[in-house]
Amino acid sequence: MVRNRSGGAGVLLDVTMVEPVSGDERTLTSHLAADLDGAFPALVRAHQDGIYSGILRLTGDRSDAEDLTQETFVRAYRALQGYGPARIADLQLRGWLWTIALNLSRNRARRRSRRPPTAPLDPAVPDADPDPETVAVVRHQQDAWARRLAALPAPARTAVVLRHVVGLSYDEIAAATGRPAGTAKSDAHRGLQRLRSMLEQEIT
Repeated sequence: MVRNRSGGAGVLLDVTMVEPVSGDERTLTSHLAADLDGAFPALVRAHQDGIYSGILRLTGDRSDAEDLTQETFVRAYRALQGYGPARIADLQLRGWLWTIALNLSRNRARRRSRRPPTAPLDPAVPDADPDPETVAVVRHQQDAWARRLAALPAPARTAVVLRHVVGLSYDEIAAATGRPAGTAKSDAHRGLQRLRSMLEQEIT
């Protein structure tokens, strides 16, 4: 169901970036309110790559990212079945979906608190016959960023990933995390400062 199709590299983080969801979210929520079953595949198509990429950066585990992304949409569908049309039409979809995704991620992390990640991050290399040297370099870079992100405090790591990998606004991050938008902005700023410090220490 889920495949990471991102291909660009972030200037600061040097990790795969996901463009903000295009299209009219209001139109999508209106369609969901009018015909949940008919419009739900469009919701999945619009958001699955962003959810997958963000969870992958947070967990560092491809299998977990795939499972949690699929479970996010299962939970979302079940929740929407219980919502009235007016409530669906008023949803801020990205923040709402990330509320589900983060809760699922935290629950799994609690269950696996004593077990480290078992798989490296997906290398952002072309699908068509990449040469071994390119694969090795990109994998090394991805693993290095996974370690740096993992070293951040959880609020900062979440804010950095949601802002600079997934592309959420601070209001959307606030909706997803339950923290004020100003706090989310501060978390992201502190996280970036820590990442810069790590890079400077590595260079020197």
